[in-house]
Amino acid sequence: MELKRFFIAIIPPQHIQDGANQIKQDFADNYASCAAQKSPPHITLQPPFAWDWHDISALELKLQDFANMQKCFAIKLNNFSVFAPHVIFIDVLKTPELIQLQADLMSYMQRVCGILDPKSQNREFAPHLTVAFRDLTKQNFKLAWQKYENRELYFNFTVENIALLLHDGKRWNLKTEFKFSR
Repeated sequence: MELKRFFIAIIPPQHIQDGANQIKQDFADNYASCAAQKSPPHITLQPPFAWDWHDISALELKLQDFANMQKCFAIKLNNFSVFAPHVIFIDVLKTPELIQLQADLMSYMQRVCGILDPKSQNREFAPHLTVAFRDLTKQNFKLAWQKYENRELYFNFTVENIALLLHDGKRWNLKTEFKFSR
């Protein structure tokens, strides 16, 4: 058995990724916060979990089965928000469709794959797209938040799939996308 780390997320279209990556670069250049650059811009649906690499095809089949039951929906990214004192993110509008997708995925992963995230059981889903976290000092958090607190940003797109991301020991990489059927 060779356990690897994975998580499941929504990956926005390339133009939104490019915009988010520019913001992440600003945090790296001006606020000494690089940790967010270790993954593509994303909205986490299922937090990191371990899975046997030799059984990856079974996981991918299960995720495609899940995706086949989903229908596309609109999502909106609007301005910035925080989880003080270290996290700054692009805010994601909490729509009923997004809340339902995340709840259904978590339930499916527990029931079909035996994957349960104990932390998620005790807190409400807070969809977001992180641009700075972990290595953002409290001092730099305050400075950065002064710049981003009133900065306007707006994107919308249609969610047509979910993505499985794999950790390679240094960063998270897109492994597989699972297209919705409807």
